[in-house]
Amino acid sequence: MSQQQYPPQQPESGGPQQPFGQAPFAPPPPKKPGAGKVIGLGCLGLVGLFVLIALIGAVVGGGSGSNDSKSAGGTKASGSMPKSDKAADGSGSSDKKVDSEPKADSKVVVFKVWGTAPAGALGPLNITYGSDSDNRDGAFKNGKFEATLPLDDDAMYFNVTAQLQGSGDIHCSVTVGGKVKKAHAAGDYNICNAQLSAGLLGGWD
Repeated sequence: MSQQQYPPQQPESGGPQQPFGQAPFAPPPPKKPGAGKVIGLGCLGLVGLFVLIALIGAVVGGGSGSNDSKSAGGTKASGSMPKSDKAADGSGSSDKKVDSEPKADSKVVVFKVWGTAPAGALGPLNITYGSDSDNRDGAFKNGKFEATLPLDDDAMYFNVTAQLQGSGDIHCSVTVGGKVKKAHAAGDYNICNAQLSAGLLGGWD
């Protein structure tokens, strides 16, 4: 008589019993880290990299800025010159030339006489001024005479004359549109005569 075979008994344990004749249970696979955690770590790495680059840029920029300011200060210091040196090389403002002639008005004619001219037997210095169409008398006072007339574009010339009365030393001038003509007379009854004539092509000669 054959005996019935029974499967071997497994020792009891806390886990589930796998049925006879089946493959044992496979252990559960390990859990992979979530995609969110990977993305978060990547973002943190990028932020850290940007912060590092910004710090390096700030350090480099600050160093170059300080160097630039130092070089600018050095240039300013070297460019400045003591007042005494400026005066020595003639670049000071006190050396500016002062023009004795006033700025001429292009629409005004200026007549002048100056110097020493004592009155003679025939009277004081005789002055006449004007143009070919307008002749006037002038008075010599305190060693000078000055008068102005409007510019007449149709005039052929403008002049001033001053005749001494036995002695003296005088100068005279007439100015038209920045053009100046001067003359001189000394002693006896000599005449100082300054005249500007209209040019053929315009202007005054």
